[in-house]
Amino acid sequence: MPELQTPSNGPADVVFLLDVDNTLLDGDRTVADYHEHLKHELGDVPARHYWTIFDRLRKELDYVDYLGALQHYRLEIEQGSADEQRLLTLSSFFIDYPFADRLYAGALDVITHLDHYGPTVILSDGDVVLQPRKLQRSGLWRAVQGRALIYVHKEKMLHAVERHYPARHYVMVDDKLGVLTAMKSIWQERLTTVFVRQGHYALDPAIIAAQPAADFTIECIGDLATLDLAQLFSPVME
Repeated sequence: MPELQTPSNGPADVVFLLDVDNTLLDGDRTVADYHEHLKHELGDVPARHYWTIFDRLRKELDYVDYLGALQHYRLEIEQGSADEQRLLTLSSFFIDYPFADRLYAGALDVITHLDHYGPTVILSDGDVVLQPRKLQRSGLWRAVQGRALIYVHKEKMLHAVERHYPARHYVMVDDKLGVLTAMKSIWQERLTTVFVRQGHYALDPAIIAAQPAADFTIECIGDLATLDLAQLFSPVME
């Protein structure tokens, strides 16, 4: 199959947009480790207090903020308590977490494979501190050569995606059908959606039943390296 080319003075033929959590990296396992570590370091009741703050902050901000919740927790606990000193190491746990150990099998190989056909770009939801750190610690930042976009709601930022990485056609790979559906409603035939059945969102029958099917469904990210890529961007080749 001939490789698609990226014009030097115009939009790419195709750009591959890749989600991170539960798409390239096991986000569920990471969060489980967070819960286990906080419970071990703080104890059951203080850990539950942290997660209560975390959930409250998530509703207020509309995105997850682990470090922000830690700061709010610090303000709410008794000054001089034993927990106060433990917080200084908890922040390091989040920042230095071994995200590379949570990459799904074949994730980096998929990026290398897709790069033969068009630029790969990380398109992720998240905060501006821990999410970029996750990309750096996992090796994903280097794998995509720094091509990364992080927003509170990425499906609402397609104009920014087009500005940063213009293309005739896009392929979005994600574990959330709702995100894929929202993006498809905007880009329509310019977008091919690939649903990865990894993580709790992708395996929830109610969530799946509530959304239309994606253009393609794969069981794990590694399958993308063996999928007939001509099907993913056939409109570009016509």
